[in-house]
Amino acid sequence: MLLLLVDPLEVRTNLLPLTYTRPVAGIRVGIETISEKWQRRLPGEWAYITQEYLESRYPFRVADDVLLLHGGVCPSDALVLALEQLAPGQSLVQGDTVLATRGGEQEAQKARSSGVIPQLQPVAFTQELTVISQVWHIFQKNGEQIRADFEAITQGRHSAGLDCPHTTLLGKENIFVEEGAKVTAAILNAERGPIYLGKNSEIQEGAIIRGPLALGEGSVVNMGAKLRGDNTVGPWCKVGGEVSNSVLFAYSSKGHDGFIGNTVIGEWCNLGADTNTSNLKNNYAPVKLWNYKKGGFVNSGQQFCGLIMGDHSKTGINTMLNTGTVVGVSANIFGPGFPRNFIPSFAWGGSQGFTTFQIRKAFEVAERVMPRRNRELDEAEKGILQTVFDASAEYRIWEKK
Repeated sequence: MLLLLVDPLEVRTNLLPLTYTRPVAGIRVGIETISEKWQRRLPGEWAYITQEYLESRYPFRVADDVLLLHGGVCPSDALVLALEQLAPGQSLVQGDTVLATRGGEQEAQKARSSGVIPQLQPVAFTQELTVISQVWHIFQKNGEQIRADFEAITQGRHSAGLDCPHTTLLGKENIFVEEGAKVTAAILNAERGPIYLGKNSEIQEGAIIRGPLALGEGSVVNMGAKLRGDNTVGPWCKVGGEVSNSVLFAYSSKGHDGFIGNTVIGEWCNLGADTNTSNLKNNYAPVKLWNYKKGGFVNSGQQFCGLIMGDHSKTGINTMLNTGTVVGVSANIFGPGFPRNFIPSFAWGGSQGFTTFQIRKAFEVAERVMPRRNRELDEAEKGILQTVFDASAEYRIWEKK
């Protein structure tokens, strides 16, 4: 059986700008991406149903027997059991949401053309479920997903341990250290949630860490950093300053002082020194966020909500970002004052106004940045960025003047 992770069109649109450059299942929440969680739980042949321009990175395939799986659904023991019992011609549903359909090539092609998983004979799934269908769900559900991933990844394994005599460990039984991870003269408190240190990661002197925390492979927590819980620092990232309930997908840096909270940062982003995000309005009202499906702002229902930033975007030093700011792909923000709280992809500027960051310039920056993490900008990545540049033009209103 071929397992296909499907981007439901409505969910994919709600998760923009993060899904401009990845399928829904490519979102990181907890220690792993959603696709990595499923591949751990259900080993086998995996492929994707996503936007056509992403297929160079996330290939589509078909077979006579396929399981079409909602890409925003996170696995659980009960859900895996229900999927294993699903017969051909059946769909697993919860309310109005089709979680999975077991079908064939016809159903796969329908899902690919419509962005909707076809519903066949319904089988109700009534157990608790975690679905990432809005951008704020990523940080909202991050703590619980760190706990779930921690249990799955560490089950039956032994931690490599830490040997620095100047490091303080609280709740040591909830700390798991992969091979090559290093901690020097730091405080790690895992009494309220687990701490996972990926392979060859590093926590430097004076850092204060409170779990839950997921620190990805090769990532670094800089000297004196304060990580306040429910944080994911994906592979090959750097963090410093103060971080609360935030997710960095991979290859991104917030290396200096400054605060981010209730924030999601994509890949290849960099926050300049003393960049600060507000995550709480002065009047304590629920935060409104730009939503691409609506083409306007929606009420998130969240009292705490900071920054949502797409891949390849950057901020200059001393950048201030208002509560509930949404930044697209490959935007560059700098200068005094608070810029608007929706910044389109390939924007260049700040509170004084924006111009367009042209695609050739974006390529030049990526070609300098990516080798710093032993990666390179290939033709597939260029094609994705070019498509995003074209698709996001409607939001760069200054181009219409």
